Amino acid sequence: MHLCLSPMPFQDLGLSPELLFALKPKTYPAPTPVQREFIPVALTGRDIWVTAPTGSGKTVAYALPLIERLTQSFSSAKPQTAAMGYVRNTKPVQSLVLVPTRELAIQVSQTFMALSAHLGKLCKITVVFGGVSINPQMMGLRGGTDILIATPGRLIDLLDHNALQLSQINTLVLDEADKLMEFGFQEELQRILTALPVQRQNLCLSATRPESMEGLAKSLLHNPYEIQILGETPQPAEIVQRAIYTDAALRTQLLKHLIKAQHLKQILVFVATQHSSEIVAAKLRVSGISAEPFHGQLSQGKRQQVLADFKLHRVKVVLATDLASRGLDIEKLPAVINYDLPRSAIDYTHRIGRTGRAGEPGLAISFVCPESLHHWELIEKRHAVKLDRETIEGFEATGPVPEVDKGSGGVKGRRLSKKDKLRQLAAKNNG
Repeated sequence: MHLCLSPMPFQDLGLSPELLFALKPKTYPAPTPVQREFIPVALTGRDIWVTAPTGSGKTVAYALPLIERLTQSFSSAKPQTAAMGYVRNTKPVQSLVLVPTRELAIQVSQTFMALSAHLGKLCKITVVFGGVSINPQMMGLRGGTDILIATPGRLIDLLDHNALQLSQINTLVLDEADKLMEFGFQEELQRILTALPVQRQNLCLSATRPESMEGLAKSLLHNPYEIQILGETPQPAEIVQRAIYTDAALRTQLLKHLIKAQHLKQILVFVATQHSSEIVAAKLRVSGISAEPFHGQLSQGKRQQVLADFKLHRVKVVLATDLASRGLDIEKLPAVINYDLPRSAIDYTHRIGRTGRAGEPGLAISFVCPESLHHWELIEKRHAVKLDRETIEGFEATGPVPEVDKGSGGVKGRRLSKKDKLRQLAAKNNG
């Protein structure tokens, strides 16, 4: 485990003058702690395992070494071909960046393209993801690419269509590695790994490091250099966290009240289902509040439009499922509200990490209802926090706190099922 605390400019990290020129001082005034420690080690080709908070600069940390390697490969090319701006007829994929969501794929590609713009046609970066037609992406891969940013499902589709080869990959990046190593992705990940050369560099980066990913990560990484940014709780210190105790039926009215009373100009609200996303957004619009749903059933074009409108403040509130809890970077997002609590305690970190980024202040509010109280207490325990449960006049919870049957074998923090409720009612009547 390593932690770099000493100040160090980008010039001291082993990057070429051309790449340093691409780091605009206003955007990148100085390397973040994770960038200071990650970049020099990545340039040596060693495997790295990073755990660092959301918003700590992990994307730029791995993007710069990958682009630097391309710069070095161009410098070592024959002088006459380099002078002529020679571009290979077929570019083998040198680096593969795997991400769990379409939105993160787009965001990562934008970072790579901005940092490599000075290389022009010498550096080809391609992003592929599902939810859109595969044909344009296959066309875009003709002639190969240098750096490929992909979601696992679409990458496998392209492999099945023989649209690309991964046999010359030098570096594999797993961004949001904890998500990619979850059970739902493991089969796809294993298939991709079998298509890669054995000799390669592996870079794993995530905001959390759950026990469930330890085994797969250790089998993937070879003598990795481990970086863990310490001195912070699971959420950045700039985020003010609040918990408001209310009834489930009052949450939409409470949301409207907070938007107006707190003068919240831009809010990302997390809900549990696509249906809730649509319904709550519609109710806010009826009240004169610009709001849009954001979930997996929307077309890719619609999702990109919602995000663009949100970033430009044409939409005040976005009602999102956990699709938006990872990877989205909304500059200076002032507030996040958990209308529904996340099912996973780990996802709480990712949700509230959408605000309070890059040193900006942030606000994270969670609605806690009687039926979700035990789950909230589990979240507090997992994150070692204890928040006062506020009440707001006119929105107080009136329902009783449900008892948890510790002998039922159920999962702590989950709502009682209909069968469990019927059993309790029958036992009460029989008693």
